[in-house]
Amino acid sequence: MRRSIRFSLTAAPMLLVLGACLNPPMSAAGPDAGSGKDVFERRCSGCHAVDISKEGPALRGVVGRKAGTAAGFQYSDALRASGIKWDEGLLLKWLENPDAMVKGTDMEFRVAKPEERGAVVAYLKSLTK
Repeated sequence: MRRSIRFSLTAAPMLLVLGACLNPPMSAAGPDAGSGKDVFERRCSGCHAVDISKEGPALRGVVGRKAGTAAGFQYSDALRASGIKWDEGLLLKWLENPDAMVKGTDMEFRVAKPEERGAVVAYLKSLTK
């Protein structure tokens, strides 16, 4: 019995360190717009830009904007009719699975990692100020 207690006390700090490496904590300040810009450039810029429409609409000012209303972009009927006004929570949900949020949308791309979604939304929010 005594041997197993000693092992547990010795192994516990190693398990905590391993857990922190596998699941790094987010900072108390939340997602970082700087890292979000990096993620945006790597993952989103093939279809989106900040100030011009590409395959997807321009995203400057998306936070607070009604979905499907950016000038000069042809949206799906489903997104235009959605009634969504983009906020941080809705953008996080959208990036996780657009089609689950609005059936019939044209956007099929997903951002699987929650920390990347949070960073991208922080970046987009920074563009609205």
